[in-house]
Amino acid sequence: MYSSHKISASAPPPAGFRYLPGRLDPAAQAQLIGEIRAVIRQAPLFVPTMPRSGRAFSVRMSNCGALGWVSDAAGGYRYQPLHPETGWPWPTIPALLLTLWEEVVAGAPRPESCLINYYVSCSKMGSHRDADEANRSAPVVSVSLGDDAIFHVGGPRRGDPKYRLVLRSGDVVVLGGAARLAYHGVDRISPGSSTLIEEGGRFNLTLRRVRANLEPQPQGRH
Repeated sequence: MYSSHKISASAPPPAGFRYLPGRLDPAAQAQLIGEIRAVIRQAPLFVPTMPRSGRAFSVRMSNCGALGWVSDAAGGYRYQPLHPETGWPWPTIPALLLTLWEEVVAGAPRPESCLINYYVSCSKMGSHRDADEANRSAPVVSVSLGDDAIFHVGGPRRGDPKYRLVLRSGDVVVLGGAARLAYHGVDRISPGSSTLIEEGGRFNLTLRRVRANLEPQPQGRH
């Protein structure tokens, strides 16, 4: 376990970065993890691969919403309306997440995609930008469930100094303004630091608006 949420003062967080510790209480976390399990029953976790190299990610993922983010050697990073293995539309985004979005980024167009990343003890996420969306004005909202994770966020260049903190179950992060295109990632998780997920590990839920138009779009099947 880590003694403090903030573990590095090497760089300040970028403008537009918002950290909302404990934004979801234990009851909301339990409700949400149940709803995410229901999503995964319809849209099973899959292993994405890197463009060109085909190297597997260390996380497994799924999606909900009108569009889902996928990656493979053949097509690269992209959004698509169908699960890459089942061919089915993605399930709808849980209402709890849509309400959270409206509360923390009021006025932003509704998200069209919720990327679900599942981390086990050896999983991490390299430093990257969320830049595959046509709409880059709407913030990105990220929700942590389960084990603690050491998260970093920097600037618009991969080599910019990083601000690091521990994300715990129920924490919410918002990347808006200058932070919308900041490099960020997960260095490692702390196995066994949460009891929320029976099998252990961590779910990260990332809500994004994808298309440039601001008209509401239908979501996937129920």
